[in-house]
Amino acid sequence: MNAIEIRNLTKTFGEKRAVDGLNMTVPQGAIYGFIGENGSGKSTTEKLVCGLLQPSGGEIKLWGKDHRNQSVRSQIGVLIESPGCFPNYTVWNNMKLQAANLGIKHEDEQIRRVLHLVRMDGAASNKFKNCSLGMKQRIGIAFALLGDPALLVLDEPINGLDADGMRIMREILTDLSRQGTTVLISSHILGELEKIATHYGIIRGGRLLKEMTAAELNADCPTFVALKTDELEKTRSLLERAFGRVEFDEQTGEIRVYNANAENVAKYLFQNFGVAVSEIRTAKISLEEYYINLMQEGRK
Repeated sequence: MNAIEIRNLTKTFGEKRAVDGLNMTVPQGAIYGFIGENGSGKSTTEKLVCGLLQPSGGEIKLWGKDHRNQSVRSQIGVLIESPGCFPNYTVWNNMKLQAANLGIKHEDEQIRRVLHLVRMDGAASNKFKNCSLGMKQRIGIAFALLGDPALLVLDEPINGLDADGMRIMREILTDLSRQGTTVLISSHILGELEKIATHYGIIRGGRLLKEMTAAELNADCPTFVALKTDELEKTRSLLERAFGRVEFDEQTGEIRVYNANAENVAKYLFQNFGVAVSEIRTAKISLEEYYINLMQEGRK
């Protein structure tokens, strides 16, 4: 079953069409990486899914039911922008207030459970204002997890975090997915998203350009041999004759050779032409590079 099914969704603000005939499918249990430029319609789409905005047209279904149905609305946890906490209250007291707002029974047990899930067991007595950015983001997720939602909608939860904060966030989201929670997450930090996402949707101008699984992305991102040499033009020409697809990466100063392995490339250059390679490695097209290439192709 799909957790989210969106068909021909539109949202206009005056004359601006923020979401334009969007079609999107998020399977149950997926970590769905929602990717796009600023102003592409990511946050608007997430707010529409959560019921924070009303669509101008189209439909949104959650587990096969209209997203306005109370039985499915109660299964959504949301963190968009930042958690609404009282700065001078402790983490625990802020959580107690949120639990009361949601009408949660046995709230102390629930709060302890979600604080444990987000690795905040020892921070319950901290005042919210004294928490780091990473801690505040985790508190926001803890808020969203109260009531044990089946769908978690997160808008840029890893932006601004340090390396350790990102690692913890990855662990939390992976754990939740293994337990059956569906996660819809937008982020500009594509390298981090690539480590956890099982599915992707790429949006531009309010329309979905591409939707794919992590396996499909992997198949679309070829491996290549990257090398450096003092004789760039000569080396590139020689490699094109033998290996076909060869490119020069201006950012790294490397020649990329596709459909080859490093040992064969190095042997071919040295044994046949005496060309010495100063650096050589095997790499793969990343999600970030794939995304950039897709954006550039769309503008041609």
